Amino acid sequence: MVRSRRKTLAVEIGPKGMIVRAPMGARDSEIRSFIAQNRGWIEAHLQKAEERQKAAAQVPKLTNGELHALADQALKIIPERVRFYAERIGVTYGRITIRNQRTKWGSCTSQGNLNFNCLLMLAPQEVLDSIVVHELCHRKVMNHSRAFYDEVLRVFPEYPKCQQWLKENGPLLMARME
Repeated sequence: MVRSRRKTLAVEIGPKGMIVRAPMGARDSEIRSFIAQNRGWIEAHLQKAEERQKAAAQVPKLTNGELHALADQALKIIPERVRFYAERIGVTYGRITIRNQRTKWGSCTSQGNLNFNCLLMLAPQEVLDSIVVHELCHRKVMNHSRAFYDEVLRVFPEYPKCQQWLKENGPLLMARME
């Protein structure tokens, strides 16, 4: 369980199991009741997570040579996509770095430096573009507020479809790194 300044109770299902997120002042009885009320949802999602882990274990792993080739490909393609979308969004950016990340598709620093996962080379072009747009929009809004997503959708209306693709297929791509 993780207590924080949040206002509501939430359950998160991830690769390491279930995490309950609770407000600082939430009583243990309130948390137990919340879990009991959501038991069906929790059990279904824990089962899905277990199925995803089994599927990920079956995915062929990339060799160091294959990862290097993906990074080289990304160094050619991603800066081109960043230039294209930065002009459309009307933002500048700093350095572009390609990484072999196990949990993130991209990130943007407060200085405007952009980081991208080389595994994006295994995703469809529009999914890559959605990540590029997401990170560039952080040059206008450095959080995940409604204003941020309004900007993302203004530039890339297909964003929700691409996020769904990543939700469904991303874990299997990430599993190729291990």
